[in-house]
Amino acid sequence: MALFLLLVLVAVALGIIGVAAHGLGYLLFIGIVVLVADIAIAAARWSRRSARHAGR
Repeated sequence: MALFLLLVLVAVALGIIGVAAHGLGYLLFIGIVVLVADIAIAAARWSRRSARHAGR
């Protein structure tokens, strides 16, 4: 959970810097990619965890 929150904070920070600083728009796209990857990893973990408990 701590890794999830850390990656979300990094994505938000990169997005803010990318929007605020002229010429650093690529940081916004990197932040979006990090956020999407983080959500995908979290979804995979949660679906794996719920699949293990479904057999009970």
